Amino acid sequence: MFDEDDIEEIKPIFLEESYEGLAVMESGLLDLDHGTPDLDIVNDIFRSAHSIKGGAATFGFNAISEFTHGVETLLDQMRSSERDVTPDVVQLLLQSVDCLRDMLDGIKDNVDSDSEEASRISDQINVMLGAGDSDSAAAEAEQEPKAAKADEATSKVIRPSVWQISYQPNEGIFKTGNDPVHIIRELRSLGDLKVAANISRLPPLEHMNPEHCYTSWDLVLETEADESKIREAFEWVIDDCVLEISPPAASVAEQPQTDSEPEVSSDSDNSDADKTDADKEVQAEQDGGKLRVVAGEDDRRKVNDRRVSDRRSGAGASTESSSIRVDIDKIDALLNLVGELVITQSSLSRFRKDFSESDLDVLRDSLVELERNTRELQESAMQVRMLPIKVTFSRFPRLVHDLSVQLGKKIELNLFGENTELDKTVLEKVGDPLTHLVRNSVDHGIESTEERIAAGKPAVGTVNLGAYHEAGNIIIEISDDGGGLDADKILAKAKQKGLVSDDALLNPSQINQLIFQPGFSTADKITGVSGRGVGMDVVQRNIQELGGRIDVHSEKGVGTTFNIRLPLTLAILDGQLVKIDGNIYVIPVLSITESIVLDPKKVNWIAGKTCVYQFRDENIPVVNIRDVWDFNTDHIDEAEKGLENKLLVVVKSGADLIGLVVDDLMEQQQVVIKSLETNYQQIEGLSGATILGDGTVVLIFDVPGLVHRCLQIRGQNQVESVA
Repeated sequence: MFDEDDIEEIKPIFLEESYEGLAVMESGLLDLDHGTPDLDIVNDIFRSAHSIKGGAATFGFNAISEFTHGVETLLDQMRSSERDVTPDVVQLLLQSVDCLRDMLDGIKDNVDSDSEEASRISDQINVMLGAGDSDSAAAEAEQEPKAAKADEATSKVIRPSVWQISYQPNEGIFKTGNDPVHIIRELRSLGDLKVAANISRLPPLEHMNPEHCYTSWDLVLETEADESKIREAFEWVIDDCVLEISPPAASVAEQPQTDSEPEVSSDSDNSDADKTDADKEVQAEQDGGKLRVVAGEDDRRKVNDRRVSDRRSGAGASTESSSIRVDIDKIDALLNLVGELVITQSSLSRFRKDFSESDLDVLRDSLVELERNTRELQESAMQVRMLPIKVTFSRFPRLVHDLSVQLGKKIELNLFGENTELDKTVLEKVGDPLTHLVRNSVDHGIESTEERIAAGKPAVGTVNLGAYHEAGNIIIEISDDGGGLDADKILAKAKQKGLVSDDALLNPSQINQLIFQPGFSTADKITGVSGRGVGMDVVQRNIQELGGRIDVHSEKGVGTTFNIRLPLTLAILDGQLVKIDGNIYVIPVLSITESIVLDPKKVNWIAGKTCVYQFRDENIPVVNIRDVWDFNTDHIDEAEKGLENKLLVVVKSGADLIGLVVDDLMEQQQVVIKSLETNYQQIEGLSGATILGDGTVVLIFDVPGLVHRCLQIRGQNQVESVA
């Protein structure tokens, strides 16, 4: 057998192979047609389960091995045609995959997994296999109605139960668009709520990040609602927190009420001596006819080791990894380029000792070769970080399957372009925005079966998710054949919320962009999936942070399409070099709509402070960079500060356009992004810096941040003008 050191060394390999096996199992189960099983698919699922079972047994992970044995037996019946594929069988096997994933997560994090969940699913598998005690099960089922009647007869008063809730959100909870106050407000609607804030994690003021949440909460809720109703309040944040809900003690909250009230002992001689941490006794006190439950401090603050996983939401389906698998062909190409670079370097090194004017042509050719080798080496190195987007897409068949069951809809998911590659960093950060958009299409986009049939559509709705390359970028497309966006309803809601003025004239694209406003929703009802106006603004912000943009195209009654345009990598971008007041800056080419010669006749001033430019059919803000960051302009002539002989670079963020005043357009080139925050500090409107070939350090504009800052300044000027 393996010793402990061997297990620790081999464990990452076992986990990686097991996670891959679970992905194969999940994908295969979703592809199974009901009825007679497809033996090829069943065999693939069986082999994956068998490999996980064998590996777990070899390395001493007996709980996984024993659990997988029942799964393997059930699959064996299916591949031997002894059992048909039914929705119940597929759903149970999918739950088994989830349970195995949780058990593997427990091994990975060196914590105990939820053995109760594994036992519950194992019992269901045994019953399905016929291994359960049917006689005892029938007897138990027969006793249940009798017990219920007995309880009904003896219970004269239904009293609220008192629940102890410990809620500790992750520090980054605010970045997901969630607010703990909303959760507390929803809990308060269920009954009598007592709230105690815990600020023990609060750091010193100089180390505090205003965007982080350091507070946790201990709550006592007296309610007639059950645990599932309480958990609904946390369903949006279940993967972003540590949550513990302690059920009420049976002796207090669940005991049957008889004609005489239970006597509550108040003997102080025994109250302290008999209570230990192991006992975790619950004290009860009678207060105005109500029972209050006060749990012990240790019981309230114990850490929930189990990973709380909501597989139905699709969130957290993949985690970031510090390693990637690289195709051997990419490694070979990289080594070949390094070899050519060494040859070129050797050719150049001889000029250090012996150089004459006759060698200029040879030197020039060697430098051209060096430039070519360096460029190809850079591209080859970037290819090592490129992964197919199917790594992210693989989570969505299960997500759509579970949501369609939950919502009672018939939905088919079509994937295309799964082998389209993009940088690993982008791949990891695009998963959550895609999850929001797919959930939105399934819930809001696709109509109910009855509505689709009445509209003359197929009963089965379609959601398409795909990716492709275009002009050095990657386009991710999410579309559905649902009801489409109701432009009139969106505009009316926006005017009601004060997002646009009552006399505003917006084109269809601008109206569609309103759905990305924080808290905006036109849903008639809130479901367990969406409808609270939380998420779409986060989607746009996350996409913009990746240097991309999102466009919406919709036709009422036909469907909606979201197009996300992203750079292939966050390490290198295509930039337009511009000169402003003698300094050079970089504007991402992806953000530029158009560059024009500025016509002073089309410039207008609002209240003497806000400058706008007539650009086609609309007036857009005109921005001088020196005004954004209060640059010292003493060295600039007054004539140069004007708008004569200037160029205007029109950039776009979402539906917003602004014009940047520049002195000169220089060349376009790829630039390597250096973190500004790591080397200096974060500045709104700047995404980083780069070093040009002559050694000059130049700043790179963050267009979404720059647009946001400029619009803020514009709003302040308007307020000051009115005042």
